[in-house]
Amino acid sequence: MAEAHTFVGSIPEHYDRHLGSVLFQPYAADLAARIRPEAVKSVLEIACGTGILTQALRAWLPATVAITATDLNEPMMTYACAKLGNPSGITWRQADAAALPFAASSFDAVLCQFGIMFVPDKAAAAAEARRVLRRGGIFAFNVWDRLEENDLARVTHETVAGLFPQNPPQFYAVPYGYHDPEAIRALLHGAGFIDVYVEPVAFQAKISSARDVASGLIRGNPIVTEIQERGGDPEQVIEALAAALVKRLGGDPPQARLRALVVLAA
Repeated sequence: MAEAHTFVGSIPEHYDRHLGSVLFQPYAADLAARIRPEAVKSVLEIACGTGILTQALRAWLPATVAITATDLNEPMMTYACAKLGNPSGITWRQADAAALPFAASSFDAVLCQFGIMFVPDKAAAAAEARRVLRRGGIFAFNVWDRLEENDLARVTHETVAGLFPQNPPQFYAVPYGYHDPEAIRALLHGAGFIDVYVEPVAFQAKISSARDVASGLIRGNPIVTEIQERGGDPEQVIEALAAALVKRLGGDPPQARLRALVVLAA
């Protein structure tokens, strides 16, 4: 993963505090509920980030179900460990989604919340998920739909680009750039999955204030590094973004649509 897309320093804290309930918790609850508790004994989560899906899985699944939460990015996983403490039945491990350190047929389900978009070798990650699943297991993940369908990301991408017209930061093109259902189906069929189901899921973002969410959208993502590399002041960008969110999305707090694709592969 390129350095510009690495979640380091204070990024995990801002990501979790300012964006967790706005962007990620609704989809974590949705994704966890796709797993039938009676059908699994062991679950692998890849790209666990700050543990938002991990926490939803622990609340949804029986305590007897073992959860292994992994991430390649150590600062994110360290933050997740500190936040969740040491709940029973969760094992934390640093791991690359494209080269999982687990034996074949080790898990009943593999899940990933908004992480596949960042994996450079998606074919290898899909093949690894297939390899570590037991017969009849499920690979469940979600990815963001287009920028045009996600108001917060769209306004952020456009506002920041307007502040740096000669060399606009491109971070938001990555998490919102992998949303072609046919390409996703082809990837999973190529990895050996048989049944692949893709469903669009929309929510209305629950935002406390424009300033708060703007802080998360800038300081809670690697775009803050791109801004600093261009000599920009993140606080000035946050102020400009908060004003743009109020103006373009209908007041404070802004009214923002979220849309993602949920993928289930058996």
